[in-house]
Amino acid sequence: MTSIWGLHPQVIATFVRFNHQVPGYDQRPASPDIANGVSTLSQTRSMANSSALNGLCPPPFLQESFFPSTGGFIGGRFCQTLGSGKDAFSCCLPCPLTSWTYDDRESCANPYDTELASQTSVPSWLGVAILPLCIFLLVSYAVLPVKWTHRHYLSICFTLGICFMEIAFIIPLGIKPDQCHNQITPNNMYSDVSCAFTGALLLFGGWVVVVWSFIRTVAFHLQVCWEVIIGNKFMWGAFVCGWGVPILGTTVMLIYTGVSYRFGDVCHINIEYSLQDYWAPIMAFAAAALVLQLVTMSYCMHVYVRSLFDADSTTNSSGLPSYSSSVHTMTARQAYRRIRRVLHLQWRGIGLVLIIIGNVIFFAVVFINMNGQLEKTQENMDKAAPWLLCLVTTNGNRDACLDRADSVRPNEATLLAVLILLSLVGVWNFVLFARPSMFLGWVDLFRPKRSIRHEFVSADARNRIADSRTYEMLTSSGISKTPEPFVRSPSPARMAGTTSPIANGQYGRDARYVRPSMSFSSPRPPSSSQAHGREWDPQATFARGHHRNDSSI
Repeated sequence: MTSIWGLHPQVIATFVRFNHQVPGYDQRPASPDIANGVSTLSQTRSMANSSALNGLCPPPFLQESFFPSTGGFIGGRFCQTLGSGKDAFSCCLPCPLTSWTYDDRESCANPYDTELASQTSVPSWLGVAILPLCIFLLVSYAVLPVKWTHRHYLSICFTLGICFMEIAFIIPLGIKPDQCHNQITPNNMYSDVSCAFTGALLLFGGWVVVVWSFIRTVAFHLQVCWEVIIGNKFMWGAFVCGWGVPILGTTVMLIYTGVSYRFGDVCHINIEYSLQDYWAPIMAFAAAALVLQLVTMSYCMHVYVRSLFDADSTTNSSGLPSYSSSVHTMTARQAYRRIRRVLHLQWRGIGLVLIIIGNVIFFAVVFINMNGQLEKTQENMDKAAPWLLCLVTTNGNRDACLDRADSVRPNEATLLAVLILLSLVGVWNFVLFARPSMFLGWVDLFRPKRSIRHEFVSADARNRIADSRTYEMLTSSGISKTPEPFVRSPSPARMAGTTSPIANGQYGRDARYVRPSMSFSSPRPPSSSQAHGREWDPQATFARGHHRNDSSI
């Protein structure tokens, strides 16, 4: 038996006093027939039916010995052992815990259907609306040409990770899973298939989104700060890291920690070892991405400030480094123009990475604090004592004790904010990466193609002319016209009055030689051989012919 929090000594004394003062309360353990029939009561949630399972525990607590020790998430039971030795027994709070710590929905017949349960379905319906947007991006990347989508493997893999998360929120809408295995035990990934899929997909999608955000930040840093051209080696390394790390991390997390129903219809990571095998690695990647992003932006600001004070205006207008000004010796203005082009191309990815990093930090802080509130510590025992005493003295009236449950339960608004922000990641991805050119590309794809008239005679002239032998032939009349020459000599009228500058004694000014930036030659005066004319001997430069003289035939 694993207890999440211990019961305060005052609560234990109240239990003992309850057992001795309530007339007619049966202190005897339940018969084996009741213990064997627990499985038939696993779907029953009413307080009346669970009263037979109270045993030595006051309502609403149930005696743990009446339930099997296997099945469901045993570590998720909220129990405490009372007494010692042979007289020891364990009392557990009925499942789910959220039904005792949050408000009921008005006009709801099921007392375990709380307001939190209805509000946690909002992210699921958001996922229904957001998943088609992600699918639209993926289909556009696959179908449309690159000129319309500007697709990149960084954006494609990031979108796939978001799809995993959205599917995890959508699954409970169709399955309607049962959060509890029996009256005191929540379901986990081994006892409920929906829990296994929703928990694994949600946490795997979180891994993928964070790791690919880190890879995008590394690529941006290398391009801007180190002027590295991202090639195939980086691409294959990104694939190995971007998918290998999430698969390995999710596998380790499922083996050592697992997932179970904690709040809502989507399974979340358990408390035990969750900090070591999930939250710490996730936070490490997010922190590294944040540091790299800040360093890169600081470098961009440094280059911009330098360009403001750069007095050298002799920059290469083509944007290519000249021989005298290489990539490593370019001026501040040249470096700023290069960085500005990179920022113009990648500002969407930069914005999305910053949003993801902010969300991950918020999620980790919320879940770590929530786990800390539910751990078995003396501080949590003292906080839970007033609420537990209220449940015992009011015979399980949770409405009368909700005001005292604030110190035990996680903040409802914070939990809803976490779930909604998780589902809204796909919205930010669509807003930043759904370019207007994508819609133009779909319009161009379904637009009917018009037949283009062939302006010039080409190889398909045979298909367009009924009889190719009569193509551009003379008519039967035999009248023909001699084609005019393409190049004609200038007329005497045009040539009249035109004389050479030498004859008129007029000369233009000397042209100044401008040395090209990529030239290594310089003007040289003509040699003496060029002054007297070139002498060329064909036999000295070409091979001799092998023809025979007429006399030898």
